[in-house]
Amino acid sequence: MTQLQHAQSGKPLANLSVDLDNEWAYLKTHGDPAWESYPSYLDVVVPRILDVLACRKLLITVFVVGQDAALEYNHSALAKIADAGHEIGNHSLRHEPWLHLFSEHDLENELAEAEKYIQLATNKRPIGFRGPGYSQSPTLLQVLVRRGYAYDASSLPSFIGPLARAYYFATGKFNDEQRERLNRLFGSWKDGFRPVKPYNLRFGDVSLLEMPVTTFPVFRVPIHLSYVMYLAGFSTLLAKTYFSAALQACKLFNVEPSILLHPLDFLGGEDVPRLQFFPSMQLKKEQKVALVEYCLDCLIRNFDVRTVGEHAAIVATRENLPEVEPGN
Repeated sequence: MTQLQHAQSGKPLANLSVDLDNEWAYLKTHGDPAWESYPSYLDVVVPRILDVLACRKLLITVFVVGQDAALEYNHSALAKIADAGHEIGNHSLRHEPWLHLFSEHDLENELAEAEKYIQLATNKRPIGFRGPGYSQSPTLLQVLVRRGYAYDASSLPSFIGPLARAYYFATGKFNDEQRERLNRLFGSWKDGFRPVKPYNLRFGDVSLLEMPVTTFPVFRVPIHLSYVMYLAGFSTLLAKTYFSAALQACKLFNVEPSILLHPLDFLGGEDVPRLQFFPSMQLKKEQKVALVEYCLDCLIRNFDVRTVGEHAAIVATRENLPEVEPGN
């Protein structure tokens, strides 16, 4: 048994999470004013996600946006997630990928309000946070620690952030002010040098466990399911081969993968016509769900899959974790 194998299963650990970004959040990031009415697909996608997970007896972490929890018409869907036993995380209040520009006072309000609404809708207080657009800052770290968070999961150690940002700028409708605020969306190329394995975020005397979203070891390209869906737009076989190879690379390099899902991994263009600009939305929902199921089955065969919080609690007991300063 290797160091990373878990005593109960004999398999290395992994974690699985969903960033529960809603339709309005994608429209907002895209610069479409239709977001202001807060259109929601949660009543459609949440049962679809829960069915796939229940069939595999998986409990995962769902990072919820506080604004969705504040709206009563989303409460039923969010309650179903909590009632099924999934961990609830905080994905900010307003899903603004420029949290690094927020003052300490504004960040405090952002997290506090999100926590209040999320707890009201799910009866669970988050102990884990993921910033929209993988946004981080030393100030955010300080606020998270002060508010008692056990871990952050906002790091995506990849070089391709600027390419993804360029795609958004090319397909969206943004003025100069919006472009300035979005200039750190998906991070910078420097993020590709950050650790793929968990580490302690440290700034001065403040420290918090970081659980990075895993990228392909060595190559540092994403392996989250939205990227796999993008590849499936060219070839389903290519997408499956890529994900399987990424998991084998994780085992080879002793990386315990943190795999990320998004609602659009379960939705086709026919479900949300206004989001057909998004990569992979030309695929039918049946194709996408089948690919998610294939990837999850591969993950389960190779790893002991936990919530991010469970995985983080185990990692926190290990000695000599690296220490890294948060990005500015």
